[in-house]
Amino acid sequence: MTSRQRTADSNSLSPRRRTVVKAAAATAVLAAPLAAAIPARAAEAPAFLHGVASGDPLPDGILLWTRVTPTAEAVPGSGLGPDTEVAWTVAKDKAFTNVVAKGSVTATAASDHTVKADVRGLAPATDYWFRFSAGGTDSPAARTRTAPAADATVTNLRFGVVSCANWEAGYFSSYRHLAARGDLDAWLHLGDYIYEYGTGEYGTRDTVVRQHAPTHEILTLADYRIRHGKYKTDPDLKALHAVAPVVAIWDDHEFANDAWSGGAENHTEGAEGAWTARQAAAKQAYFEWMPVRPALAGTTYRRLRFGKLADLSLLDLRSFRSQQVAVGNGSVDDPDRTITGRAQLDWLKAGLKSSDTTWRLVGNSVMISPFAIGSLSADLLKPLAELLGLPKEGLALNTDQWDGYTDDRRELLAHLRSNAIRNTVFLTGDIHMAWANDVPVDAGTYPLSASAATEFVVTSVTSDNLDDLLKVPEGTVTALAAPVIQLANRHVHWVDTDRHGYGVLDITADRAQMDYYVLSDKTKANATSSWARSYRTKTGTQKVERTYSPV
Repeated sequence: MTSRQRTADSNSLSPRRRTVVKAAAATAVLAAPLAAAIPARAAEAPAFLHGVASGDPLPDGILLWTRVTPTAEAVPGSGLGPDTEVAWTVAKDKAFTNVVAKGSVTATAASDHTVKADVRGLAPATDYWFRFSAGGTDSPAARTRTAPAADATVTNLRFGVVSCANWEAGYFSSYRHLAARGDLDAWLHLGDYIYEYGTGEYGTRDTVVRQHAPTHEILTLADYRIRHGKYKTDPDLKALHAVAPVVAIWDDHEFANDAWSGGAENHTEGAEGAWTARQAAAKQAYFEWMPVRPALAGTTYRRLRFGKLADLSLLDLRSFRSQQVAVGNGSVDDPDRTITGRAQLDWLKAGLKSSDTTWRLVGNSVMISPFAIGSLSADLLKPLAELLGLPKEGLALNTDQWDGYTDDRRELLAHLRSNAIRNTVFLTGDIHMAWANDVPVDAGTYPLSASAATEFVVTSVTSDNLDDLLKVPEGTVTALAAPVIQLANRHVHWVDTDRHGYGVLDITADRAQMDYYVLSDKTKANATSSWARSYRTKTGTQKVERTYSPV
């Protein structure tokens, strides 16, 4: 342990559904009551029922968040409740005897009674405690941490890394185990923080462990607010938000499955309203309920810096992308199609080229490494194709990922190579499996061709993966599928198709290492966690290698 590290207290339905599952009309109108989005005990006075959170750390600042329930009827999505003054306090100690900043904001129904305070004037690389208060009631106290100074020599950074948390599929034990570590500078959420489906419409191994609110598919601003509110009642999620700042991007399920700039697979124009209205509602609720500081309004792409050791470019791969295409028609290579949009790709390239940090991290919601299925048996091919959104015939392409937008990928990787940009590491979620990949310039000739970057993909917190689809014991599918996948994809060093969990990314000047952890049982609230594997990339190599112990 370094001196920086701290203890926890320092003082079958398809997971990538191509056929839209809709409830019967009679069921669709039977929404769960709004009150389902808060604990059963109604607020009799101002209350902080959804916890507190912080995010987007800067060397001199942090973004603080909470949601106040001013009256019993002012539940998420209701549009009810009076304007309420909410005070915030930041201190250097848990007892709040050394207060360094304080202020107040007004919570209104127009923002669903969520509030944010963008606090500045803090010291870099420093732990702080914060809390909110309203009407004589204090929120729980929480800890956060600022980023190192931009020119600081930083020996070590450590981030939790998570994605894909389906409420109905299990409990969020991954968050609890990350919170218990107490040694995180921040944690990265790489997308699918919430899911949009109605009850029973999304993969849960045929068992709804706990029910969504609202119970129908979310479409309106009120719906998205209720769903976010439900998630923020989870004790494990609240615990993680209370110990370290989050750095979050969205993927498709914060909107609807396989979202693109003009629609989504899981959106029926007209019958479910206009996509523009649904997208706007989803974005509004996201920014209300998440401690995210957008550099540009309406998008999550932005960049954070952690001293001279690393910067982190965070992508928005849903707002600007072209519609996904069918596999096999050649249009995946069309240079007019994009996953990033022109402005974002230029921003990313410029940032990677001008970066003077040792490591260039990219928060990336869908896998950038190419993937070919290879020769899998029919019983494995069908569920794998279903999970990845591939044709059941087994054509080797996933058009929702960078594989469906090869010109953007080709341009980005060529930029890394032609400008000799080293130490670029993509951090990825989305596909409910764990991977450790080189990112080849030409997958067809790899390893004879160069690797331009590396990629660590984390598995899902709860969302179904292959063993869940096949309803077999964990590890069964990985043992059969992983060798075939790696044979067809020489740049893939490891893939685990079956287990749920999280990652811990540890960075020094010499290497970036991802430790992969797995849960004993996602359906158990007290699930244990164990280390599974570790992979690292050494500085200057642009390649992944296995290491045999976690940091």
